[in-house]
Amino acid sequence: MISDDSLVMKRKLISIVTPVFNEEDSVAECYKTIKKILSSELSNFDYEHIFCDNGSSDQTVNILKALALNDTNVKIIVNSRNFGILKNTFNGVMNSQGDGILLFMPVDMQDPPELIPEFVRKWEAGYEIVYGIRDKREEPFILIFLRKLYYQVLSKLTYVNYPSNVGDFQFIDKKVLNAMKLYDDAQPFMRLMTFDCGFNSIGISYTWKSRKIGKSKNGLLQMIDQGINGIISFSGAPLRFALIAGFTISVGSFFYAMYILFAVFFGTQNVATGIPTILIGLFFLGGVILFFLGVVGEYILSIYNQVRKKPLVIERERINFD
Repeated sequence: MISDDSLVMKRKLISIVTPVFNEEDSVAECYKTIKKILSSELSNFDYEHIFCDNGSSDQTVNILKALALNDTNVKIIVNSRNFGILKNTFNGVMNSQGDGILLFMPVDMQDPPELIPEFVRKWEAGYEIVYGIRDKREEPFILIFLRKLYYQVLSKLTYVNYPSNVGDFQFIDKKVLNAMKLYDDAQPFMRLMTFDCGFNSIGISYTWKSRKIGKSKNGLLQMIDQGINGIISFSGAPLRFALIAGFTISVGSFFYAMYILFAVFFGTQNVATGIPTILIGLFFLGGVILFFLGVVGEYILSIYNQVRKKPLVIERERINFD
């Protein structure tokens, strides 16, 4: 005889990952918003909300601990220091247990949490990767232009079939997470890693909202570093460009040298007057060489970080994890 318990289907678990760093003003509001959405529109699912603290120096961790004390759905990973947002978020994702995982729920909620139910519906329809497309942005025009330009360049350069204007705001199936765990990457770049894994995917357009509380802790230099890492990790185009440009400059220099040789030989060129041309050529080629050495250096640095086998992050403590 079959028991009633065996007839009850196991409820699926949804994981939400939120990285935080000195976000005492917004972390409670993020928690309340996510809890309200999941409790009302996705009440047939269990969930865990993983907050990954990156060494906050304010009251963020204390606020999170108070929330976790009364709600076991809240899980906390506290790092020993700030390891950068990409590593911090990736560590949280790797420690999630959900059947479906939202890779990145920003604490400032600029990526709208209201889309989570729609992500889940697409996931239940059979898509293993549901990604948000930042079709519109509530920010100054110059930032909109630069971000879109970067995403378009990244989309064109990478060998991965990566749609433009897509960030880490993605909902993935556990089979995608298991595939991501096979990667041994010292500089994880999740927004491309998911597409590198393959699987069925679909995008949903939305408006990236302006931040209502506090200021972003992800500064310009950090964003530039993250952008370079993304290109280096998933594209060999910079090296190919250096090779082609170097070859082109070499061929051009050869023909220019031949031109000068014949001009001097036939007396149509005064050697002394060519000194400015030589100086310009030296400075130009010197700048090109330094630029391409920098490109090669970025790849060498990536290799160096990989072979050292350092941990992504070092954790101080965990709360509400089994």
